[in-house]
Amino acid sequence: MVRVKTCGITNLDDAQLCVDLGAWALGLIFWPGSPRACAIEDAETIGAAMHRRAEVAGVFVNATLDDVAATADRVGLTLLQLHGDEGPAYCAEAARRTGAKVMKAMRVKDTAQVRALRAFHTDYHLLDAYVPGSHGGTGETFNWELAKQHEGPAEMVLSGGLTPDNVGEAIAVTDPFAVDTASGTEASPGKKDPRLVEGFFRAVSQVRAPA
Repeated sequence: MVRVKTCGITNLDDAQLCVDLGAWALGLIFWPGSPRACAIEDAETIGAAMHRRAEVAGVFVNATLDDVAATADRVGLTLLQLHGDEGPAYCAEAARRTGAKVMKAMRVKDTAQVRALRAFHTDYHLLDAYVPGSHGGTGETFNWELAKQHEGPAEMVLSGGLTPDNVGEAIAVTDPFAVDTASGTEASPGKKDPRLVEGFFRAVSQVRAPA
């Protein structure tokens, strides 16, 4: 069963839509440089409403540990997605201070980045597309064959340009624990398109259905 994480959530209506469709996790971005950044007040509302219904993931890029811990406590984050240059020690300390699970993201351009994840003993590893100057949410895919180089025990989450049209192929190639969609299911940055969201979940369910 491949799970779905919907990222770039900025409002309760989109969060509700995704969870009703079966989302495993909701990604709330706390990096100011993202067009999908979630206001802290909206994040609090989403966190309270989605408590125990889905993983509430906070996406951070090179934030201080104090900021991560404060945000996790205020919003009720259950998962930290670290999308910057955070090292293994940082990830371990973030987990210790918040009690949340940790997903370390890596932007992949060749096998070196996939192998580098072996040093991160986090709960999940997220593989995203490498785009110079960007920390994700670009709508670009990467060579999914590279994901086959990933080694556990951390579960692998596939991201990067996934849409209702290509997620089935992506799953078939990589066999991930979960897939992550942001721009591929949006009407505009930070606003989901219900038709695309529903199509994405449908495509994932068809892949995992028995032949």
